[in-house]
Amino acid sequence: MKSETIIQEQFYTSSNICNKNELHINSSIFNIKNQSSNKDLKKNVNSLSFIVLIGTFALMLAGSFLVYKLQSDFDQFHIDRINSAWGLPFLILTAALFFFQTGSFLYNLYLYFKYKPIESVSDELLPTCTVIVPAYNEGKLVWETLLSLADSDFPEQKLQILAIDDGSKDDTWYWMQQAKIKLGDRLSIYQQPENKGKRHALHRGFELGTGEIFVTVDSDSIVKKDTLRNIVSPFVVDEKCGAVAGNVHVLNNKKALLPKMLNVSFVMSFEFMRSAESMLGSVLCTPGAAAAYRRDAVFNCLSEWIDQTFMGQPSDIGEDRAMTNMILKQGLHVLFQRNAVVLTNVPEEYVGLYKMFIRWGRSNVRENIMMAQYVFKDFRKESKFGARLLFLNQSLKIVMAYPFLLFMLFFIAIHPILFFSSTLLSILIVSSFSVLFYAKRYSLSEAFWAYSYSIFYTFSLFWITPYAIATANKRGWLTRGLSEVK
Repeated sequence: MKSETIIQEQFYTSSNICNKNELHINSSIFNIKNQSSNKDLKKNVNSLSFIVLIGTFALMLAGSFLVYKLQSDFDQFHIDRINSAWGLPFLILTAALFFFQTGSFLYNLYLYFKYKPIESVSDELLPTCTVIVPAYNEGKLVWETLLSLADSDFPEQKLQILAIDDGSKDDTWYWMQQAKIKLGDRLSIYQQPENKGKRHALHRGFELGTGEIFVTVDSDSIVKKDTLRNIVSPFVVDEKCGAVAGNVHVLNNKKALLPKMLNVSFVMSFEFMRSAESMLGSVLCTPGAAAAYRRDAVFNCLSEWIDQTFMGQPSDIGEDRAMTNMILKQGLHVLFQRNAVVLTNVPEEYVGLYKMFIRWGRSNVRENIMMAQYVFKDFRKESKFGARLLFLNQSLKIVMAYPFLLFMLFFIAIHPILFFSSTLLSILIVSSFSVLFYAKRYSLSEAFWAYSYSIFYTFSLFWITPYAIATANKRGWLTRGLSEVK
């Protein structure tokens, strides 16, 4: 289907014209109500935030106090465990895992301090770029996404923007058309005849794109002015670069508690972990919110990617992780650009969040199986140590999910107070690094949400990985149709 150029007359007929004064009055009333509603919402969120943070510290301090008071009980528990038939082997295993994870963390810390984002190259050196925005039921958010892309500090003659409506059931197509009116030839819009999934929408964009570099951006994300040129520049500097991950922050972190927590988590995941992975040339996942790919690398695996299956079923999730995996398999580098910032919406309610995590978990299981097929082979001329270490780290989390779940349930059943107190103390200790990291990079007051997120995840989302492993063959986006997420 060809790009459709829409003119204003198609939308605004005489039946839609209203009195200007009436429109102005209605608009003013709406703005006043909207501002009042936003103030009330912000006030409620701030009040609840204060309560949650106070509760978080109260729980951690209570846990620490109980560990101190129950030290003799902990000592007896450890003695009983060591003397049991399974206790000593389990202790040796946990000690080995502890030292491995500690060593990995210290190595990542070393890599993080060595990492520096690649600075933007000049306009003359920038390659041609095709930005692909797949959208499904995003409404007006897609309009804001497209306008932020058009406002980028990127040479207009080198930038192609494609928006693909994946058979939306809401007014997404209308807002794409509105963006087309405003941006004219700078934007091309397309409509899938039916909802076929994000992977197929991206595939259409890859087939239509003419740029040397493809950039994919989710339709509920806003890019900063210099994001495009920063995410594209590594391809100029490093001829072996096959893909680049953008730096994802939370857009709606002022609206609800979960986004506040996730914002701190995202900073740790991207600015710490992906910085380390980038130093190894092996970022494991280029996020859907903002990622860039070399054209040749995409077309080298495009047919395999679009036809990918798992246990005989077509893969309709994890398209970003799959593309990253296939580009790593080609022996190319996958890097991270901290200076390529994109703001994206995240779930504001528990249901949307756990469904998103299940989708990510299933994708991790699938792609780790795929990665196992090449990571210990001679897939890259340079050092393969980094990619193998990252693979082992990911695999251990998957392999140990059930043993630790069983141990946790056993611990809760036998010594519930010891379990909860030791867990809360562990969160206080381990999450303090995330707090310090975020505080150094951004804000101390917001950094404390790392503690709340760790407690929330530990006690309400611990089941995600075991469930994702058991249901890795299941299809479905899960969060589509939920108003709060894609």
